[in-house]
Amino acid sequence: MKITELSALRIAVSLACLVPLSAGAAGMIAGAAMLGGGGHDLDSHYRYLSGLLFGIGIGFVTTIPGLPAGRGRFRLLTGIVAAGGLGRLLGLAMGITPSWPMLAALVMELGVTPALALWRERVGRRAAAL
Repeated sequence: MKITELSALRIAVSLACLVPLSAGAAGMIAGAAMLGGGGHDLDSHYRYLSGLLFGIGIGFVTTIPGLPAGRGRFRLLTGIVAAGGLGRLLGLAMGITPSWPMLAALVMELGVTPALALWRERVGRRAAAL
């Protein structure tokens, strides 16, 4: 059986997905303890996650000119933000109460961002009806 280039790419991407899925799940469950003693590893991980957050922000900015279109990208970014919020909510459910800025972030992740996505959907439906 010959494996096509597309099949090989699908296999490679599938295997590569195991890294962020397992690390993300470990971080959501164990929190910063996932990194052991912290220190440089904690700083590195924090900077990486901050870079992802920055990239998510850029992704949302790129949807602004095309609103109300751009449904797929907006939904994907909203799902990513909400998944992060669910991780934060899990920590809260485990009795780990963060500071007020982190609680405000939780409101943004599970409240404001999904509300904006719903609003974008409504605007998109109205624009399509014209």
